[in-house]
Amino acid sequence: MTEQVKTKQRVADHGEVFTAKREVEAMCALVEDECLRIDSRFLEPACGDGNFLWEILSRKLDVVAKRYRKVPYDYERNALLALGSLYGVELLADNVIACRERLYGLWNRKYERAVAKREQNDEVRESAGYILEHNIICGNALSLCCVDDEGRDTDRPIVFSQWAFATGPMMKREDYTFAQLLEGEGTLIKAYPPIHYRRLKEYG
Repeated sequence: MTEQVKTKQRVADHGEVFTAKREVEAMCALVEDECLRIDSRFLEPACGDGNFLWEILSRKLDVVAKRYRKVPYDYERNALLALGSLYGVELLADNVIACRERLYGLWNRKYERAVAKREQNDEVRESAGYILEHNIICGNALSLCCVDDEGRDTDRPIVFSQWAFATGPMMKREDYTFAQLLEGEGTLIKAYPPIHYRRLKEYG
């Protein structure tokens, strides 16, 4: 958990104030049932470096461990599904990087605790990193566009990937624009064929 304020200048320029751990936990407790559902989706439109997403992921992964730690294959599948259910938009690039790193660090620590070292798989770790690259977006949740390194809007819409399992160790990805989701259209802009969940990076 980070400090609530990094610098006064960032507060003045961007209104950046991070939610304290106590408030994060209290707010998550209000939707505890959803936080404990492995596939329940959450979007944080101003995610900072991930305080809310970190807490939700921690709770989800505890459920995954309780249910599936005896079978590494099942743990991996459901741990990736839990990770793929979380989405964030953040204006500042350094926060996006920090958020991805924090979530990955949490995911990996719990993976190491749940699965014996000889049964851990680096391709699964790569899949986790790849999911985070697509789910934590550097963008402006008000304009619904991605931003450049200076936080200025670009002409690229924010796109979220929906992850789901097909048969066996197969995962499918479907992409939707943020604007379409808010409008309730949910129009699919691109669908990928089912792929082995350990080789997500091959599909760009």
